[in-house]
Amino acid sequence: MFRAIFRTRIKTKSFNVRSFIKNRFQSTQGKELFRKILIANRGEIACRVVRTAKKLGIKTVGVYSTAEARAMHANMTDEAYLIGDGPLPKDSYNRGDLIIEIAKACNAQAIHPGYGFLSENAEFATQCKAAGIEFIGPSPDAIRSMGDKDVSKKIMSEAGVPIVPGYHEEDQSINKLIEEAKRVGFPVIIKAVKGGGGKGMRIVERSEDMESAVYSSKTEALSSFKDDRVILEKYLTNPRHVEIQVFGDKYGNVVYLFERDCSVQRRHQKVIEEAPAPGITPELREKLGKAAVDAAKAVNYIGAGTVEFIMDQNQEFFFMEMNTRLQVEHPITEMITGLDLVEWQLKIASGWELPLKQEQIKLNGHAFEARIYAENPAKNFLPSPGVLKRLRAPTEEPNVRVETGVVEGDTVTHFYDPMIAKLVVWDQNRNSALDKIIHNLQNYHVGGLTTNLSFLIRVASHPAFRKGSVTTSFIPQYHKDLLGLIPISDEAIAFATVYRILKENTEEISANNTLTKDPYSPWANLSGFRVNSQSRSILWEVESGSKIEVEVTQKSPSKFELKTLRFHEADPENPGDPLISNLKIGKLHKIEAWITEDGKLRSNVEGRQRSVQISPEDSYLFRVYLDNQVFDLKVPKPDYKIITSGSGIISAEMAGHVEKVFVSVKSPVKKGDPILSFLSMKIQTTIYAPFNGIVTKLNFKEGDTVQGEAVLAVVKQEGIVDAAASGLVSKIFVSVGSQVKKGDPLFNFVDIKEVTEYAPVNGVVTLIPVKEGQSVDEGEVIVRIRPEVEIKK
Repeated sequence: MFRAIFRTRIKTKSFNVRSFIKNRFQSTQGKELFRKILIANRGEIACRVVRTAKKLGIKTVGVYSTAEARAMHANMTDEAYLIGDGPLPKDSYNRGDLIIEIAKACNAQAIHPGYGFLSENAEFATQCKAAGIEFIGPSPDAIRSMGDKDVSKKIMSEAGVPIVPGYHEEDQSINKLIEEAKRVGFPVIIKAVKGGGGKGMRIVERSEDMESAVYSSKTEALSSFKDDRVILEKYLTNPRHVEIQVFGDKYGNVVYLFERDCSVQRRHQKVIEEAPAPGITPELREKLGKAAVDAAKAVNYIGAGTVEFIMDQNQEFFFMEMNTRLQVEHPITEMITGLDLVEWQLKIASGWELPLKQEQIKLNGHAFEARIYAENPAKNFLPSPGVLKRLRAPTEEPNVRVETGVVEGDTVTHFYDPMIAKLVVWDQNRNSALDKIIHNLQNYHVGGLTTNLSFLIRVASHPAFRKGSVTTSFIPQYHKDLLGLIPISDEAIAFATVYRILKENTEEISANNTLTKDPYSPWANLSGFRVNSQSRSILWEVESGSKIEVEVTQKSPSKFELKTLRFHEADPENPGDPLISNLKIGKLHKIEAWITEDGKLRSNVEGRQRSVQISPEDSYLFRVYLDNQVFDLKVPKPDYKIITSGSGIISAEMAGHVEKVFVSVKSPVKKGDPILSFLSMKIQTTIYAPFNGIVTKLNFKEGDTVQGEAVLAVVKQEGIVDAAASGLVSKIFVSVGSQVKKGDPLFNFVDIKEVTEYAPVNGVVTLIPVKEGQSVDEGEVIVRIRPEVEIKK
């Protein structure tokens, strides 16, 4: 069933909330702490619990899946056990039966569930109690009451806590849900009854979209929580998400530890959190705290919990839900109170009373937390699993914490949440704390996979965020600022080019095995560069795929002359890439530059000196931090070739499971029609037809597991005529601009024998990317026709 790894205790860096943290517990309470606990979780939260347990002298037991035998959390515990027979949560971290069996076998007195997985599973808490093991959290009844969103709303209403208008009843028929949505009034938000972390949430603007949204919500809810029931609530426009940290003990005492603002969210999941919330007066803070305490007392709450409120523009607040566990963002509460919340959890579960009364808990300063994810903000924040080829975190200090569960070389898999780390900072006031988190984000470097680091810097640097004008619509409202492509500047190109050459000349990059082991590394291509050599060209690629050719001459060890020679547009058919629109071809730049001891580029341009942070994230990606902007420049790989394809190849962005297939081979589809739904890292995504056409391939069926970049389906675009096999285009009968009717000859193609291909639709020829006598590969586009209803000849 399971296998153990026994270890001697290793010396670890002591956990430091802030330099002024003090142990406020009184030993006179007379309750002995647990001697050994099992941590039924993984990643950064498991590591977090281990640190505090070690500080208190408590031995720890870890569990790990088949995918994480060498994970940080497994290596930090005194003992670690393989659990289950597969990497998926259902086969490992959600196996409550095996976890309890391990706890009993190793004589663990209690189980800390962390967050996610079994942390809000009432049945698991009940099983722990039956096995004589303390569940470090609230009672099963409290979990059950607060876990059902419909039940919790009724309890809160009876307790006098304000709730949002909605529908919380048992009838789950689509007709009933549509009827109730109309009664509540659009827009509405659909929520999974057992939901959390944004899973199963859908915002619906119109009644026509209800059926597909309900289906998607229920599918994701069933996958994540094994319960597809949903509730409806009125969706408040531009609200804030404000939550209160509460703690209760076994003697009926409950306190609140102030509020956190978690309004900035993507996919209904938090991105940057802060404490306290901006713009909250002491009077409003007290009202929120009292409502949260009333909510906790209504279910006899024990341990750490979070009461989440939604607040409108008039600062009227409504109960959303209660999370019956420690929150991901708990460190910012620790930073403003000077308290260790995990220590509170362990002592309260051991039978201690709350150590402080409400009036003794003090709020000091301001804290921010930024969640660093392996995800692609440009692709709707889709997870981006891969190997952490380079991982450089900022230096930790009393007021800067890096909460993580990975090290360089680890793999972020598609089986679990794609979080890499949480960066947490504290300072005396909001502005100083904000400056600190921006500075530390700029010094956090991850290579080998796509992250949201640049996006986080844009959020934290945005003027509206600086003002504290945050709502749950912050990202959509400032979408262009936060996610739009920023035109690259001449200076960014120049500085990156000079930095690249300096690093190669000093052989600092060559010493990095991650880079030199790559035979196609740009450092290999640059070897042999010498001062006063002839001018040479260096190629960069920007995010849109366009390329920039730069001519550079090194006049001395620190002096360079360079200019942009030409562009290579990513889409020659639609020139005018805005990313390169600001660059000036032929403008000469004279730069004196050197690399300082802290790794930054120090430049002198016409007497102006400044430092520029440039980070080579991997062999091909250079990240330039300039004028509060972040620019990503890539070194194009060898033999780069663009093949124009109209076949509509639909690939998996990451590994996962096919949840539902909506079409079959030869199905005609219109642009926007659903092709299939895909589940990865607990996120369900529906993939739609990119254009009008015919489905020509479906490579997977429902329930299949697929690897990242696997081709899921192929949609052949209406009006596209491509090569049925590898061969030769022997004759072309049309030209760009030709009007054709369905059945008109287009070209002759030679494979085994010569055949004529005919126009599949009426229209106008818009593209012929090949010439007579040219060899082509299977699937390569030969003629593209823009369909038209009527053609006149």
